[in-house]
Amino acid sequence: MPRDIGGILKKISSARVLCLGDLMLDRYIYGQATRLSPEAPVPILVVGREALMPGGLGNVVMNLHSLGASPLAVGLAGRDREAETLSELLAGALGGAAPRLVMDESRPTTVKTRVVAGIQQVVRYDLESESPMSERTEERYRLEIERLLPGCGAAVVSDYGKGVVSRGLARWLMGRADALGIPVVVDPKGDDYLTYAGAALVTPNRQELALAVGKNIARASEEVLVAAGRDLMARCRLKNLLVTRSEDGMTLLSQTDPAGPGPQDAARASVRHFPAKAREVFDVSGAGDTVVAAMGAALASGLDLTAGAELATLAAAVVVGKVGTATASPGEILAAAAAL
Repeated sequence: MPRDIGGILKKISSARVLCLGDLMLDRYIYGQATRLSPEAPVPILVVGREALMPGGLGNVVMNLHSLGASPLAVGLAGRDREAETLSELLAGALGGAAPRLVMDESRPTTVKTRVVAGIQQVVRYDLESESPMSERTEERYRLEIERLLPGCGAAVVSDYGKGVVSRGLARWLMGRADALGIPVVVDPKGDDYLTYAGAALVTPNRQELALAVGKNIARASEEVLVAAGRDLMARCRLKNLLVTRSEDGMTLLSQTDPAGPGPQDAARASVRHFPAKAREVFDVSGAGDTVVAAMGAALASGLDLTAGAELATLAAAVVVGKVGTATASPGEILAAAAAL
């Protein structure tokens, strides 16, 4: 069992984390496909059931709640039934209080619908807008952050490129958080990582790192990924980078020793690798949300990056063993650790 995982879980139970970014509704349609359509070479799905759950920023909230932490949330949504559904689904994870939703009548609430035959996803279709928030909407969004940020130990930004995390909003957030001594953890999107300058931690996966550095390195060796990560940290003034590598685990690059004090140059950032813990992988949907939630909870509790990464690898191992967007409970994490 890595470190004292029980002690880590106990400590994060007092974590208060503000969740920001792109809120969405995940819709799953489950059924069986046993024959092809005579109209086109596509399977016919006989629907058995449907499920609705918070996705994106909402899944970060659910993961924090499942870990035992206390999440708060500020989301952007349309004025529609889907926003009401999200509010209802998130209320339990937020202690019965509805999330702070900034409503924008000009856009729909983001909905991702996944069609699953057996345990295999066969298609996904999205309802969304990627337009940036208007100045007026962003001003209302900032006001909600101002109300909640001072009482939190960390902030998690879930950027899915749906219009919330502009460079202006991110820069303002980093400044406010820094003034309050609050670390910010970012799950990134796109190739403009200068947007996240000042964050305590950014958590790209291999494909996202490749996009950010403009090189085809998604399947490259660990040494190549480390060099690319160091280059990205130096260019974009990133303090720490956690590269999630699916079945190859995670690699933490840090300008400061993750287990102790002492600044370093980004080009010589310290490196630590965390092997994957999953025994079976059924669905990686939302695994990045699990990782960023675990890291946010750890930093909000005063734990170091190494403790957070150890927790994140175990939590991710739990969720990828489930079908659909999922979370990991302390009991499941302890069981996964005991099985190593």
